[in-house]
Amino acid sequence: MRIDAQTSQKIAKTLIWTAALFVIVVLFSIIIYILIKGIPMISWQFLTEIPRNMGRSGGISSSIVGTLLVTAVAVIVATPFGIGTAIYLTEYTREGRVTRIIRFSAESLAGIPSIVYGLFGFIFFVIYLKMGWSILSGGLTMAIMILPTIIRTSEEAIRTVPNLYREVGFSLGATKWQAITKTVLPSALPGIVNGVILSIGRCVAETAAVMLTAGSTLRMPISLLSPTRTMAVHFYILAREGISMENAYGTAALLIILILLINVGFNMLVNRFVSKGR
Repeated sequence: MRIDAQTSQKIAKTLIWTAALFVIVVLFSIIIYILIKGIPMISWQFLTEIPRNMGRSGGISSSIVGTLLVTAVAVIVATPFGIGTAIYLTEYTREGRVTRIIRFSAESLAGIPSIVYGLFGFIFFVIYLKMGWSILSGGLTMAIMILPTIIRTSEEAIRTVPNLYREVGFSLGATKWQAITKTVLPSALPGIVNGVILSIGRCVAETAAVMLTAGSTLRMPISLLSPTRTMAVHFYILAREGISMENAYGTAALLIILILLINVGFNMLVNRFVSKGR
């Protein structure tokens, strides 16, 4: 039995909408369930006090600080290298063996399990470089983990910029670097920032790699060489050990809110920057 074009289009459209609706319902169901369970636990005391009694009481202030510091180190280290590599691949070299090797390496790194990154960070940063379990060890390990994401998203964003922008810059007497920094990168900024936001989300939500490199102490970190416990690790330990499911839900809800605020904040900054550039 042959189906005509209009009927097949309606069937395909229905299946696509059904799949999209299913994903949205599942996603929002999980988020709403966690928020309903966790938001009642969030209070000023929960946000400002250090965990006590292995996390059964107190708050998660040290975990919040640890999460922000580990994420900041990772993003500050990985972003310049990732964007620089993307610029090299798109603007300063032709397609060839070198570019294929770099892309293959980035794609291979993106598929490595996080526990392998954690083991590498533990052996190299914690033991070999003698940094110990610290924010710096965890941040550098996470920088290596998010580097492929920043490279690929930045490369695709730069490739979407029309060649006309470059040609206009060259016609006005701009150098290649001036054309890249003044026209190409501002135009590709939204896509680059989206890649950075995805990387931040992965840093905030990571557990295995951070646990092996940053540690899991409940004390407030005083420097980049201090061990720390991120919010994701804190949630994992509380839930796995059954220490306090109430505090675990509160931590999970705060994680969702934090990631949401980061996404909204970065998008607002990018939109303001782009509107001023116009």
